[in-house]
Amino acid sequence: MDGKVQGQNGVSAEAPIPLLTPYTLGKFQLSHRVVLAPLTRLRSWNNVPQPHAILYYSQRTTKGGLLIAEATGVSDTAQGYPQTPGIWTKEQVEAWKPIVDAVHAKGGIFFCQIWHVGRVSNTGFQPNGQAPISCTDRPLTPQTQSNGIDVAQFSTPRRLTTEEIPLVVNDFRLAARNAIEAGFDGIEIHGAHGYLLDQFMKDHVNDRTDKYGGSLENRCRFPLEVVEAIVEEIGADKVGIRLSPFADYAEAGDSNPEALGLYMVESLNKYGLVYCHMVEPRMKTLGEKCESPHSLLPMRKAFRGTFIVAGGYGREDGNNAVAENRADLVAYGRVFLANPDLPKRFALNAPLNKYNRETFYIPDPVLGYTDYPFLEDTE
Repeated sequence: MDGKVQGQNGVSAEAPIPLLTPYTLGKFQLSHRVVLAPLTRLRSWNNVPQPHAILYYSQRTTKGGLLIAEATGVSDTAQGYPQTPGIWTKEQVEAWKPIVDAVHAKGGIFFCQIWHVGRVSNTGFQPNGQAPISCTDRPLTPQTQSNGIDVAQFSTPRRLTTEEIPLVVNDFRLAARNAIEAGFDGIEIHGAHGYLLDQFMKDHVNDRTDKYGGSLENRCRFPLEVVEAIVEEIGADKVGIRLSPFADYAEAGDSNPEALGLYMVESLNKYGLVYCHMVEPRMKTLGEKCESPHSLLPMRKAFRGTFIVAGGYGREDGNNAVAENRADLVAYGRVFLANPDLPKRFALNAPLNKYNRETFYIPDPVLGYTDYPFLEDTE
């Protein structure tokens, strides 16, 4: 298929590009299906979003486009990286408001991803130098960071008691409420990539013997309690979730990822979430694609809301995913980071800027952040 169709009077017209067709996401009218994936950028001093994020997010906003903000901490124990934003204090909520306003001014739809890193942390990031919390007290082994140079050190976590877990659920609930107060259109619960919710779900990490460990149902109990609390607080039409059942980031693998993914999406159906955002099985480790015999298709078929896929997509395979009904929306991370006008480039099939991994996680407020050129700057 060459992308041409016969128009009126025999004049050929461009066939619609699947990624650039409109879509109804719950109560939101999207003009296209190219989503900004949540991307940690480490540029929020003292866990407070900064004014330079106004330009960064507004550059990547299109009228009717969906953006998912970088992972945002739900409490003072949620941090595991330097200079990541939070949403548990009044100061943080106020700092998010102009960023959200800038996205809305350009007609974008903006969801805030909320997270807790669990054991992917060390005492230096924790209040009073205390141990990070998790479902387990088994530590992570030191890991080479995504820049390929530094080695991250992790402290031995403290296993949450059964009685403490509702307090963490409440932190998520309050963070969701704060996100709505900041003006966000909704929130995405971060249940992926080896962080706290994923630590509970995955049997390679969760070694509990109480009602939050053991069986698949027990391991998913805490994440689903978070979902339920947030849905009750802000409404299911404003709640999405990100899951990565097949990934083993941060040593969080599972012996039966397909069963885990299916159980979660079938459970989520009861709450009427607006979307489920899943990471492709090919993204088993951070940032690297690999061949995988697994597919998200069973989860896609089982989930009754909007299904977003992510994981190393380009223009062609993103279009195919939508055209073949394997996804409703496709989230782009690194290429959207490097191409603020990505939907336009996809529309024109224009060449893409190459991303520079060296500047993904530096604290510079411009370099590798807001200085990637737009198409008109490169012509």
